[in-house]
Amino acid sequence: MEKILILDSGSQYTQLIARRIRETGVYCAIHPWNKCPDLDGDVKGVVLSGSPASVTDGDAPRLPLERLRGAVPVLGICYGAQYMAYAAGGQVAPGARREYGRAQMHIVERDPLFEGMKDRSVVWMSHGDTILRYPEGFKVLASTDDVVCAAYRVEGSDIWGIQFHPEVHHSEEGSLLLRNFVCGICGCKGDWTPENFIESAVASLRATIGPDKVILGLSGGVDSSVAALLLHRAVGDRLHCIFVDSGLMRKDEFSFVLESYKGMGLNVRGIQASERFLRDLAGVTEPEAKRKIIGRDYIEVFNEAAAEISDVRWLAQGTIYPDVIESVSVGGPSMTIKSHHNVGGLPKDLKFKIVEPLRLLFKDEVRRIGKALGLDPAILGRHPFPGPGLGIRVLGEVTREKVAMLQEADAIFINALKAAGLYDKVWQAGAILLPVQSVGVMGDGRTYERCVALRAVCSVDGMTADWAHLPWDFLASVSTEIIGRVRGVNRVVYDVSSKPPATIEWE
Repeated sequence: MEKILILDSGSQYTQLIARRIRETGVYCAIHPWNKCPDLDGDVKGVVLSGSPASVTDGDAPRLPLERLRGAVPVLGICYGAQYMAYAAGGQVAPGARREYGRAQMHIVERDPLFEGMKDRSVVWMSHGDTILRYPEGFKVLASTDDVVCAAYRVEGSDIWGIQFHPEVHHSEEGSLLLRNFVCGICGCKGDWTPENFIESAVASLRATIGPDKVILGLSGGVDSSVAALLLHRAVGDRLHCIFVDSGLMRKDEFSFVLESYKGMGLNVRGIQASERFLRDLAGVTEPEAKRKIIGRDYIEVFNEAAAEISDVRWLAQGTIYPDVIESVSVGGPSMTIKSHHNVGGLPKDLKFKIVEPLRLLFKDEVRRIGKALGLDPAILGRHPFPGPGLGIRVLGEVTREKVAMLQEADAIFINALKAAGLYDKVWQAGAILLPVQSVGVMGDGRTYERCVALRAVCSVDGMTADWAHLPWDFLASVSTEIIGRVRGVNRVVYDVSSKPPATIEWE
């Protein structure tokens, strides 16, 4: 499979570079700058990412340029471009004026990298350092009003460097530039489509698993459901799916999801274990402790159910590519904020081999694969939902009474979003039960009841997110309905925090 390799030096935009390249129909893999794999025949080109570091820092990433020169075409972006110039003897230092935001790029000399692009195209800059003196053999291709060298090519080689970020949507023709590099310069065919992925993934799963049985823990979400359909296509009824009701799911979620899976022909066993989870959470208020208890109980319930299936050798997981990237972070690239339930959360004495059919894919790619596989639209379009469920949306101690209260409020909010045509316009939404009470007035009497926070965000893959600007009259209507119908709640607030600095979930 032809692919483009990205060496990540810690840029916040690295995953976006990969996504833009994949949009050209070419598979793209991210590796930390100090873990460059062998450049086999499948690697058609290399992209060097940006970085929060300066090339003059003592601990700055030192890219393995000697392995890249002459092997495949190379495109350095921001730090990547500066480092190549610095390593060749050029001078890189803070410029007279830092460039952040939009700039107009003037093409000084036409080049295959700019094929079809207009002069004075808007590009997005985000750098303090600049190349003050160019090494011999570096030819300037483009400039901006503030930076003489916005793009260059090393003469007599397939090495390019650009100071701006073509991967962000603010760069008007950034996607075209990346396509020029990937398909034009690197010669990739651009045939990595959902249909081709399904065909190759099913063949690989059959070859890997052979005649063995596989178990998979379903969550009702997109990732595990798509993984189940891929595995079902590969091994049929030898796939055994286990769906655990922790008591921390959304209202009526257990029955709804089980019914949806039956319609897809999957071999699914539902297990109700709410008493166990709620008992073990009694008196626990610290968020990470709650996560660990929920994770431990899930594994124990899952293992007990799996033990009833004879001769199982494989455990399938819905791990996706962002989880994989963050699990191999080193000294900067893709720094981990929260541990993932799929990566690194399994017991060391696990008796199963692991198979992860989605580990190459981003979330939006998983959805496209699911659509091609015929996944029920009711599941395909569902918002992401945290692994610990409402256990981390009931802030403080989790009790059955609080969960029931939150389920009602959450159902009102989600159903209202769907009725207003807003559900598909936000990335994720839900309600949070706060550990505070406030004074209110109902029926001429004083109340002292709980507060519910509503959270809705817009995002592409959850790595960054902005709060959704829902209509005020819509929020007013939801607030009125929650306070009127959910006994024990007398106040509703709306969270207007973006990620960063906040996270999507409160715990």
